[in-house]
Amino acid sequence: MTSTPERERPTRERSESLADLLGGRRGAWDATLPAVAFAVGWLAAGLWGGVAAAVLAGAAVAGWRLRRGDRPRSVLIGLLAVCVAALIALRTGRAGDFFLVQLLSNAASALAWMVSIVVRWPLLGVVVGTVLGQRSRWRRDPALLRAYGRGSWVWVATYLLRLVVFVPLWLGGQVVALVVARVALTWPLVAAALAVSWLVIRRSLPAGHPGLRHPSPASDADGGRAN
Repeated sequence: MTSTPERERPTRERSESLADLLGGRRGAWDATLPAVAFAVGWLAAGLWGGVAAAVLAGAAVAGWRLRRGDRPRSVLIGLLAVCVAALIALRTGRAGDFFLVQLLSNAASALAWMVSIVVRWPLLGVVVGTVLGQRSRWRRDPALLRAYGRGSWVWVATYLLRLVVFVPLWLGGQVVALVVARVALTWPLVAAALAVSWLVIRRSLPAGHPGLRHPSPASDADGGRAN
């Protein structure tokens, strides 16, 4: 009886775990609901109305996540981010500055992922290795290390794309457009990045590689021929 190569096995369970770690559906609620509430409140009652609506929405999301059993630390971090964004907007008096935290977060994330690739600790490998319980064993497989590095560039591109879209809108104070862009570039973009990065990894691994669950230092020769 022959076994199905790891690259060809169903990846639904693994992809869902990866989606959660990289900002999946739950992260999308955190990112979009307070922003939508802020825009509605701002249009209806000005800056204070927007801030109040965003904080209330953030608190509601936090309460919902706690009831579902999410980790209190991650829930509080999400709520804290909303509160900091609200304080910045109140401090500057510009509604568009509610989104400044997200701009800085995306810039920092893009830099972190790029640095991880350069120092040969690609974050995609770190995340997948954590999901699969491998710790750092995947780094001893040259083919996997190379594949994770290529896949990580997909995630760098997502953060840079957000910056390209968000920065001009922020500079122009386009609050409603920022909310629309934030919704469009949250979960839909993450889902696309998951699919593309998985495809990049699969195509980067040499023929006969045992797959993500089985790091193999001996795959170096195959990896060299694949390139």
